[in-house]
Amino acid sequence: MRYLCLLYVAEDTAPAPGTPESDEVRGANVAATGAMARAGVLVDSAPLHPVRSATTLRVREGETLLTDGPFAELKEQLGGYYLLECADLDEALRWAATIPAARSGSVEVRPVMKVEGRT
Repeated sequence: MRYLCLLYVAEDTAPAPGTPESDEVRGANVAATGAMARAGVLVDSAPLHPVRSATTLRVREGETLLTDGPFAELKEQLGGYYLLECADLDEALRWAATIPAARSGSVEVRPVMKVEGRT
C-alpha cells in the first residue's frame, strides 16, 4: 500500500541556508531518503518552495478565483512530501519517524486510495 507523508514545518524557524544547522538538516534528509531508497519503500520525495510562492485556486459558480499564498494561515506549512510503498501503516510510521521534519514540525501519514484502472 502507498502512504503519503506530508511534512509540516514552521518556515520562519528553519535554519538559514548555508549555516551548519541547515547543513545538518539537509544531511539528515539525505540520509533518511537514502535509507528509504535502499529499503525499496521510497516511491518519490521532494521539498516544496516556500509557502509565499503558493497560489490557491478555487472554482466557484464556474469562475476561477486565484489567491496568492496558501489557503490558510497556519503555524506550520506544508514543506515537502515522501511517497512510500509499505506493507502496512506500522511500517510507514516507522519510516516517517526517520524524517527530520518529525523532530521540528510534524509528519502527516495518509494512505493513498487505489483508483481502479491506474497503476
